Parts: sequence; C-alpha cells; structure tokens
Amino acid sequence: MRPQPPSTPAEAEALGDRFAREHDIDDYYARSSWPIRLVEQRRLAVVRALVAAEPGERILEIGCGGGHVLRLFPQAELVGVDVSGVVLDKARRNLAGYRVELLKGELDALGLPEASFDKVVCTEVLEHTACPERILEHARRLLRPSGRAVVTFPNDRLIGRLKGAIRHSPLRLLPTFRRVDWGGDEYHFHVWSPSEMRALLSCHFAIEREAFAPARLLPIRCCFRCAPAAR
Repeated sequence: MRPQPPSTPAEAEALGDRFAREHDIDDYYARSSWPIRLVEQRRLAVVRALVAAEPGERILEIGCGGGHVLRLFPQAELVGVDVSGVVLDKARRNLAGYRVELLKGELDALGLPEASFDKVVCTEVLEHTACPERILEHARRLLRPSGRAVVTFPNDRLIGRLKGAIRHSPLRLLPTFRRVDWGGDEYHFHVWSPSEMRALLSCHFAIEREAFAPARLLPIRCCFRCAPAAR
C-alpha cells in the first residue's frame, strides 16, 4: 500500500525508517542493475561538478541518506541531516574518517544558524517530503549570500514511461530488468516535470546551471545549481 505523506515529525521518522529498511541504500548503489548504476554514477558526477567544493567549505546535505553524496567532498566540513536513524547509522559507517556532523530530525527544528553554509545539497529528496516548498525556504535561509544550492529531482513521468515499456517488452525477461521497480517510487508524494521543477526552485533561488543524468536526451535525473534569490 502506498504510504500517506507524514504530518508530524514522528510520522516522518517512522516513514523514513520504513523506507530505509525496505530499500537498502548501500545495496541500491552497489548491486542494482547496471542501467540504474550508470544513471546514479552519472548523477553523483554531476552533483560533484555542480557543487564545485573548495577545501574547507561548509556543506550541508538535506536528506543525506547513507552518506554516498557527502563522501564526494572529503576536503569539506560536512553536515548531514535526515529524519531516519536507520540511514544515519549507515552514513556514520560510510563517512568514517570525514569531518562530518550527522543530525536527525526535521530541518527547521535543528537550530542551524542562518547563512552558515557555503553549499547546500538536496538530491532526490523533495519528492519524499510533505512540504518541499518549506524545505527549499529553509535551504535558502541556511545559505551564505555567496553560497550555492544543488538540487536534483527524478523525472518520474519519463521513468514511468521507461518502466512501462520494459514491462511490456521481452526485456522484462532479462535478469538486468527483473527489478524494474527498484528505487521506492511508491514513496514519492510529488511528481514534477522539468518545467515544474524550475518553477518550484524559482520561488527561492535563481537557477544558474542545469545538467541531466545520464544525458540531456535522456533526462532521468534533473540537476540544478542555484543561487539564493534576493530577499
């Protein structure tokens, strides 16, 4: 059964833990089928390029999951936030040896100082949240005026069409495509087209660059580098 969007912090934590147990994030990155790994490897490369981290910068990841994005930035001072203690346990293991602080809870309840980060990353997270607009508002508040946010979205309408095509073709018989539903799409509470993604971001940011994974002609992941909009 598709879960309902959480309405309280306790519900958000319980839902995040449930998702983490049903869809192991380490397993996803390491052992999903090669097309999925190709897309995710490309997304991580795009995120690293768009963040363009400098040594010593403070980087916040909203919805840090198992730490697979934060570990792209070993020379930075890192803060990861997630509502799920299950994935934060994985992040602690994956980020051993990094300068990192991991915080559990809703972003607006953690008391992070305004304008205290050089970069904010939020990748494949907003679709899982009850109020993505509020998260973007807080992300903008936490950025320094010279800072940048990198936000990525799944292009769920395209993904749905691709999965439908696989289900109705002989490809479904191949081992590579047997787990076509891997990824937990049932936990997505929002679906955006690329133009809707831009409109959502533009409420709080000025979009500077766009990139796509695996490619612009097949934009399964849509990635944006943004400057904080003028107050």
